[in-house]
Amino acid sequence: MENDIYKIYHNSIGIAFQWKYTTSKQSRNKIQIVFRNMGFFLTLKEIKQFYKNVFEAKETKQCTCCNNDTETRSILVKTPSEKVDIAVNKKELMEVEDLIRGTLFQLNLDDYLNSICKN
Repeated sequence: MENDIYKIYHNSIGIAFQWKYTTSKQSRNKIQIVFRNMGFFLTLKEIKQFYKNVFEAKETKQCTCCNNDTETRSILVKTPSEKVDIAVNKKELMEVEDLIRGTLFQLNLDDYLNSICKN
């Protein structure tokens, strides 16, 4: 599988990558983000929206019974898919945030370096 993907970023919860060989033009501009047992095939715009959703979930106040519990998946995060939300705990939320932030950083760095190399 390592030969089939271009790894963008990974951490302890998941990985972000692009498929090296795709049959569709639309697929070339999408990033696969996989964590836990879920995979999302997203555009850059959708990844940015997902990151905003994670940030908003961090800012949401939890109920008093869940506030100090780090293991309970009591935080709902909206995904770019309108019909899908995910439940995470505090640690997972931080790891998902890192995964998405690291992915965006690497994509921006790659874009910047590619633009410099063209000149």
